[in-house]
Amino acid sequence: VNKYSTGVGRIWVAVVFMFRLLVYVAAAEDIWKYEHDEFECNIKQPGCENVCFDHFFPVSHIRLWALQLITVSTPSLLVVFHVAYRENREKHHNQKLYRNPGEIDGGLLCTYLISFILKIGFEIVFLVLFYKLYNGFKIPHLVKCDMRPCPSSVDCYISKPTEKMIFLYFLVATSCLCIILNLSELTYLIFK
Repeated sequence: VNKYSTGVGRIWVAVVFMFRLLVYVAAAEDIWKYEHDEFECNIKQPGCENVCFDHFFPVSHIRLWALQLITVSTPSLLVVFHVAYRENREKHHNQKLYRNPGEIDGGLLCTYLISFILKIGFEIVFLVLFYKLYNGFKIPHLVKCDMRPCPSSVDCYISKPTEKMIFLYFLVATSCLCIILNLSELTYLIFK
């Protein structure tokens, strides 16, 4: 993918691997590792804490980010498969079928453009999903829960909310940066 990318595409690859994958592996696991264990409510009614946690955190942040990272990176495999197909076809016919194998043209250009559209779409879908699932891009210090089996309105506390908020903003910012980089490269290729 890097061989067929423009300069902006190479920056996108660096952002994905350095600022998303490495940060995810190095920091995210430690921050959200025990999120359920450290979620505490001021009542010990059986089941109340679990119901409240599931209501405010329907999907684990860490698992959703992992899914986002995998999904956003997958369209790049289309380009890899297309290049492998071209190379296999040339090898099979024992002749050069493409003018310059290092250039993006014809069918490879279409594959490249489709991969951009998919990456941008997936990024936007995940940002909207995060926003809808967690009622915005914020981590509250205190949540009030009045769901059954809780006997009344219960205060529940989230551990390390500021640390989680900073990390959440960082991931949202890198996601937005990736959208901008993909749109820039898409625009560049279209007008080139």
